[in-house]
Amino acid sequence: MRILITGVTGFVGGHLVEALRADPSHQLHGISRSAPSASPDSNSELALVRLHSADLLERDRIEAVVRLCEPEWVIHLAGYANTGRSFQESEQAWRDNLHATKQLYDAIVASSVRPRILYVSSGLVYGDVEPPGSICDEQSPLKPTSPYATSKAATDLLSYQYTRTHGLDIVRVRPFNQIGPRQSPDYAVASFARQIAEIEAGRRAPVLETGDLSGYRDLCDIRDMVLAYLALLQHGRTGEVYNAATGRSRLMRDVVQELLTLARVPIDFREKIDPRRIGDTTFTQTSITRLRSATGWEPQWSLRDSLESILEYWRASTQQLRARA
Repeated sequence: MRILITGVTGFVGGHLVEALRADPSHQLHGISRSAPSASPDSNSELALVRLHSADLLERDRIEAVVRLCEPEWVIHLAGYANTGRSFQESEQAWRDNLHATKQLYDAIVASSVRPRILYVSSGLVYGDVEPPGSICDEQSPLKPTSPYATSKAATDLLSYQYTRTHGLDIVRVRPFNQIGPRQSPDYAVASFARQIAEIEAGRRAPVLETGDLSGYRDLCDIRDMVLAYLALLQHGRTGEVYNAATGRSRLMRDVVQELLTLARVPIDFREKIDPRRIGDTTFTQTSITRLRSATGWEPQWSLRDSLESILEYWRASTQQLRARA
């Protein structure tokens, strides 16, 4: 299978490549704005990926890559992904999500290559469902509450349109919160775990700094999530959309408390609410019945196992920094 992955050097891309490497017959290609000029280290998850440096807004360049690779699958991960910063960077969110995706689809149309495409949307496109606290499914209306989520909702609908007007074979997936080792500390759980590791190493005071912890989130381990993506590429229906999550929502304050039980030293925590994020979605929980029915996929990682794995990653990273100092 010839597979092209956009945003391959990101958090999700690395874990996706690890899952795909289980089959050595795959020919893996990746697009990244910052693809390294030299081959990655042999121990890297990208060691078997042929990297192509390109900006998705450069349609001619993307078309050339598509013609070169002739992919059978395209997994579209690239885009703007930071919900919090999108309140200050809305133009970038729209450019990197909607406009870049349109250029990618137009490049594929022009190339005459007809791969199966997985567009990775976001569960945040639903916003706060009505009535409050209810469970959403794929038929729930889209009510995004951040510039990030709004740009993803528009791109989600664009993807459906291109199956109708251009005949592209696009399957859409709306993942809810993804967590795991190597995730940027710009994201909540990774930030909490890094702070705990630094506190344990004596690099900061024993107080965990958090944002607003009153929200509920469905947290799925990225190693489970990428298997859902691959299952949808095999079994998803063209033009259809699937929610991907664990199906269980967690109060973020409880997630912090669970992380603190894994800490090796006593730690307090302090919430600081950012008034610029007043529009954030407060509760996210979804039905994954459609995904289960289509693929048989079930999450395997428990939240505690995921948190332990993430914390161990940050402990190791902190030790490496300490050794270099």
